Amino acid sequence: MKQKMNRIAMVALLATALLAGCRSAQNGAINSDKALDSSAFVNITDVVPDAILEIRYYSTYNFVGARIDGYEEPTALLTRQAADSLRAVSLDLKRHGYCLKIYDAYRPQRAVDHFMRWSQDLGDTITKAYFYPRLTKKEVFDGEYVATKSGHSRGSTVDLTIVDMKTGKEVDMGGTFDWFGIESHPDYGGGNPETLDFQQTDPNFTSVQFYNRMVLRTAMMRHGFKPLDNEWWHFTLKDEPFPDTYFNFPVRQLPVVK
Repeated sequence: MKQKMNRIAMVALLATALLAGCRSAQNGAINSDKALDSSAFVNITDVVPDAILEIRYYSTYNFVGARIDGYEEPTALLTRQAADSLRAVSLDLKRHGYCLKIYDAYRPQRAVDHFMRWSQDLGDTITKAYFYPRLTKKEVFDGEYVATKSGHSRGSTVDLTIVDMKTGKEVDMGGTFDWFGIESHPDYGGGNPETLDFQQTDPNFTSVQFYNRMVLRTAMMRHGFKPLDNEWWHFTLKDEPFPDTYFNFPVRQLPVVK
């Protein structure tokens, strides 16, 4: 009887461990050594020295309204391959009088988990008027503005805009970073990103704003990045080096690698 009870206890412990493992996987927990290895990453500003950083998730000016887990310093990281391609974008746009402003790049899985916890707190709507005024939290996730696993955590995705080097001001994109709604779609307002045609359908969204979005989009695509259908600011390197790895080391300044 005692041996039988021991076997039952062992099976119960094993089942509990397996269930916990399944829950961790569902929650996006990353514990492998590879996921904590930052050796393939670089500081964006070491590769693109004139990039302007406005790391929203290090601040409280973001859709959560708090500093996000894993953002230990206001810096931006990418895989070396993605950073090199971004440098080509920067040189391309500089000839036209623009420089890059980075809102976010590599995002640790722990930050995405923070987003998930925020989504479940239905009473917390402090930033709703600024980032998702016409959507519920559920719709924010259903519309894939925020995901349970993010391409950012693979290290080759960047959120950015362009700045006019003469004025030092952001170019008018007809909308702001992390605005969750159809206004953020690259084809919003009567624009066709494939043909660059524009037939205005919203009196508050102009051809100038559409073409500004296309300046960024065209330069990013020319140098190996692919766009996202619902966010004009979001691009991922087509040939990303870690398509199946979701990293979890914190965002902080890395040693300079020559």
